[in-house]
Amino acid sequence: MDENSSKQIPENVEDPPNSRLFVVTSRSITEEDLRESFSPFGEIQGIWVLKDKQTKESKGVSYVKFAKSSQACLAMEEMHGKVVVDETKPIKVFIAQSRSSTRHRDVEDEELTRIFVMIPKTFTEEDLQNTFKEYGDIEYCVIIKNKFTGESKGLGYVRYYKPSQAALAIENCDKTYRAILAEPRSKVSTADEYSGGGGGGGGGGNRGGDYMSGADSMNQYSYPMDPSGNYSLMDYRSSDITRCLMMSTRAALTQEQIFALFDLIPGMEYCELQRDAYGMSKGHALIRYSNLGSAVYAKEKLNGFEYPPGNRLAVNFVDDGEDRSSPVGRMAMQFVASQMMSSVWNGPSTSQGMKQPMAFSGVSPMSRVQTDVSLPPLKKLAPPESKTKERLFVVFSPSPLPQDILEDVFCRFGSLIEVHLVPGRKVGYMKYAEKQCADDAMAALHGRIVNGVKMKVLLADPPREESHKRPRTY
Repeated sequence: MDENSSKQIPENVEDPPNSRLFVVTSRSITEEDLRESFSPFGEIQGIWVLKDKQTKESKGVSYVKFAKSSQACLAMEEMHGKVVVDETKPIKVFIAQSRSSTRHRDVEDEELTRIFVMIPKTFTEEDLQNTFKEYGDIEYCVIIKNKFTGESKGLGYVRYYKPSQAALAIENCDKTYRAILAEPRSKVSTADEYSGGGGGGGGGGNRGGDYMSGADSMNQYSYPMDPSGNYSLMDYRSSDITRCLMMSTRAALTQEQIFALFDLIPGMEYCELQRDAYGMSKGHALIRYSNLGSAVYAKEKLNGFEYPPGNRLAVNFVDDGEDRSSPVGRMAMQFVASQMMSSVWNGPSTSQGMKQPMAFSGVSPMSRVQTDVSLPPLKKLAPPESKTKERLFVVFSPSPLPQDILEDVFCRFGSLIEVHLVPGRKVGYMKYAEKQCADDAMAALHGRIVNGVKMKVLLADPPREESHKRPRTY
């Protein structure tokens, strides 16, 4: 091992979970500087400054261990981006990688803000919110219900705005709620049903992932299927074809845009954008057609379709409540499916089954860039030979935007030289010929959503001159 710390790191650094910080600093920052800066947030159990084995100099990376998770989260929220010592660069603060996670997590990580609780089956969403609002501002609450009866299963989710609020709730709420951090929405669970008995034992047993639904794991997009919904996804390859479809989207589409899109296929009876209790889109819509053929055709044509550019739609069959268990019903469904599949894959390139061509002339006009910020007009790129005065470092979630979309967005602030995406990673760099233009872009775009992708826009560190140094891995 080529790095030493000022102390031996104990084995219980993950007790409690998420109580250890990973801090990136200037190399001149000492343990005393860190202790002075972080001690106002709670009891510090240890600080470890990683040092070079040969020179014994700091490597600019440290760990700070708190007694409580809420203390560590609050310190991260308050200290990330702050200057600890004058004339040093701002520090970067993350929840340190643990055995159960594969990366460091920052203040905007959803994994740190959503908790899973066991509640009385008589609880309403209002009861759930009133119970947990004392620990911080709540973004939303969801009670998990039986998909057939609509009755509560005695389980729920509470999403806070800040990690420290979620940590306080876990630490201080009544222990009968058995509150834990919810598993990430992208994790695949093998459970087809929620279970009420997996999360109640000791702290090291099955966690929130035991309660994730099979439908949730099927959605590869950032909006999951609502656990309180009464819809079950089906696989058309095993002949479970229905007249109902569920569409998932990362971009913020309106009811009118979704209606116009699916109404291109004849026979649409119903289209509804699913919303939460606050009227916000949940990222998916339910569509029903009058016949199986139209539903199959819509599924095959629109699943994976990019609308708007860069946002890939996911369309799946859902249970429509009809009984097709009889041999005649099953044969009829398979016949319609086979006919429509043959038409989809072997028919002419022009979509004759649609009211209009797939150019979607009937859809409300949309810009190729959909964002929640008002953008300036387009400006020309700076000449490629221009000298770079400032670089921006951009982190994308859940995935990078296409390069042409990024140029479209970042060139609007002037003097953009080029966009560089790091292969295999969800980050990129924007090079500007003028510092003010870069500052304007960072101020306008940091934390904003473009085509369903959230961007963190930060000033990039200047390139290192010491070529013999190992490249950063964080």
